[in-house]
Amino acid sequence: LLYQTLSCHENLYFFARLYGLDGQQCSKQVYAALAAVNLLERAKSPVETLSGWMQRRMNIAVALVHQPKLLILDEPTTGLDIEARYEIWDLIRRLQRQGITILLTTHSLDEAERVCQRIGILKQGRIVAEGSLLELRQKIPAQEIVVVDTPQEEQAIARAQELGFTHRRYGNDLAFWLPESLDLKDIIACFDGIPLDSIARQPVRLEYVYVEVTSNLVECWSLTQRS
Repeated sequence: LLYQTLSCHENLYFFARLYGLDGQQCSKQVYAALAAVNLLERAKSPVETLSGWMQRRMNIAVALVHQPKLLILDEPTTGLDIEARYEIWDLIRRLQRQGITILLTTHSLDEAERVCQRIGILKQGRIVAEGSLLELRQKIPAQEIVVVDTPQEEQAIARAQELGFTHRRYGNDLAFWLPESLDLKDIIACFDGIPLDSIARQPVRLEYVYVEVTSNLVECWSLTQRS
């Protein structure tokens, strides 16, 4: 909540007083909060003159003005363009370096990969996996994931099974888990005789971990209901 006709400084001073800060503390913390979100130059500007992403930064400044140890951010980059998202991510990293604990909720798995030190995956109100990005990646026994486009998918799957590659469907994409990284020429050689229109090599990303742990959970729930 921001008061649109008040300046950035006036908004922060108001909320600082609500948090119980005295006059001297207010001035100091208002300055610090504006500096933290790179809005010192807009201190006297009415909030209504700020762009959407600047107002998002002002919301964070309001949350910072009383020097909290814990900051809760609920999808802070939703609706922002990529440049604004980069700025919010950079701000989150700076706050982390200052020792502030940040609880971030997001639907963007890319965002979680970029800024979170520990990640919890929720499904239907339950945490189904938790850990660092490295720990979560270990839930998929692969060094990299290869997505292929081929008119002979069944033959490609059969060949992959012979080689010990696990296959998965990610939407319409056919993907294979490689237990070790291979050169591109070696990957192509694995599918010798099978026409490949394209090959995309990718690391084990959080989106793949999410699909794996949540699909396994759905299967377990289905078996429980049948029994």
